[in-house]
Amino acid sequence: MSDIGERMLDGSVLPDARTVARCLGASGYRHWTRLLEFIEKNYPGVFTPDWVFGGKKYGWGLRFKKSKSFCTLIPEQSRLVVQIVFGGEEREKAEKILPELTPSVRKAYGEAATYHDGKWLALVVDRKEILDDIEKMLAVKRKPGCV
Repeated sequence: MSDIGERMLDGSVLPDARTVARCLGASGYRHWTRLLEFIEKNYPGVFTPDWVFGGKKYGWGLRFKKSKSFCTLIPEQSRLVVQIVFGGEEREKAEKILPELTPSVRKAYGEAATYHDGKWLALVVDRKEILDDIEKMLAVKRKPGCV
């Protein structure tokens, strides 16, 4: 993802469901709730979602983390971005399933920056197929049902 949309940048106000829904719009909020439901259903009790503020440039994101990062949901004006960081071992697993993913997700993965702590993939969730791919990629990071 090369551009950053308009984000929730007021660090003094912790986001709530109404604020997120207003920011994302109806379609984005449906994607948001589907991902929350996916995480809760497949990883019950594993994560405690944590709102993190990335500063005036990056704004708020809802982070899911246990001992290491799982994913971060970033609400932007009229769109949802999901950030997933793949460590070395996770990258190998993710690259094995790339042929199963949509061309746009494969392209985004190939263009994602790699740093010392992993490959940072950010996906704009604009349709159901992207959500399906995100769920597959999250299952690579942590097998569903694993506590």
